[in-house]
Amino acid sequence: MAHRWKKILSIALCAIVCGLALAITLTIGWRPIIGARARSLTDRHFERTPARVERGRYLAENVMACFDCHSEKNWNAPGAPPVEGKAGAGRDWSVEGLPWLVTSNITSDRETGAGSWTDDQLARAIREGIGHDGRALFPVMPYMTYSELSDEDLASLIVYLRALAPVRNALPPTRVPFPLSRLIQDLPRPLSDVVPSPDTADSAKRGEYLVKMGGCAGCHSARDEGQLLPGLEFAGGYTLKYPGGEISSANITPHATGIAYYDEQLFLEMMRTGHVRARALNSVMPWVFYRGMTDEDLKAVFAYLRSLKPINHAVDNIEPPTACKLCKQRHGLGDHN
Repeated sequence: MAHRWKKILSIALCAIVCGLALAITLTIGWRPIIGARARSLTDRHFERTPARVERGRYLAENVMACFDCHSEKNWNAPGAPPVEGKAGAGRDWSVEGLPWLVTSNITSDRETGAGSWTDDQLARAIREGIGHDGRALFPVMPYMTYSELSDEDLASLIVYLRALAPVRNALPPTRVPFPLSRLIQDLPRPLSDVVPSPDTADSAKRGEYLVKMGGCAGCHSARDEGQLLPGLEFAGGYTLKYPGGEISSANITPHATGIAYYDEQLFLEMMRTGHVRARALNSVMPWVFYRGMTDEDLKAVFAYLRSLKPINHAVDNIEPPTACKLCKQRHGLGDHN
């Protein structure tokens, strides 16, 4: 009898384990348990040239606005530029409602910054989401988009970061809370294929690349549990926190509820000055970085935005927040959708 019960218990235990394994496979997958995918580091070294330093500067300081996230921000100045002397020295995100998130010091300081990181550690972090210490990066770092950063632009960006003056700024590590700490393990993807340079002959295609590297969709698209809502890309409604409270991102599709009334000149003026005619942009929008882009690149960005599908999604921060059936968020004119 005892042998029979042991057999029954063994079968039941096996069934539970198999059922649990199947449930994990069909739901969250195994990455949150076994850890993120990560390729082995190499000893590759990017040649330092003046052309790469200049291209990397342009990418970091303007197109990709790296210092918008990796610097303490002066919220009292228009556009919230980096605090003087702290560009690239990292910051904590308590103001944005993420007190556990800290962006790294990416200056060349060897003790508190990236000065001791190898070129491939930087490359893997930027495009693959694995930090220099092997951890999966929280996706406020848009490495999934940066996976499309061309090999040459990656090299230029890293060469420029190497040239940054060291800024000593000791910061605590990021400690992503559970269960987020496990769920983000499924996001990093090793990258071994060649990523070619973008097609710059076609203005809209050039603009598409710049918009991806600028992270425009990340702010200008509503989300549900961290995921962009399909069909509402660039249609606004994402809630952003800043010292003055909260604000919802604008619809930047060519719909009447978006930027259909913009022409090329108004777009350039807005990106250069931080004003849409008499209205000042909220400093959450990092126009102080994007304003340094060339006319050619800004015109390409506008050409791409004009090519987007128009989406009817009214968002107005002047109006009090109301529930929006379309994006499931609360924002001004939400009840008009």
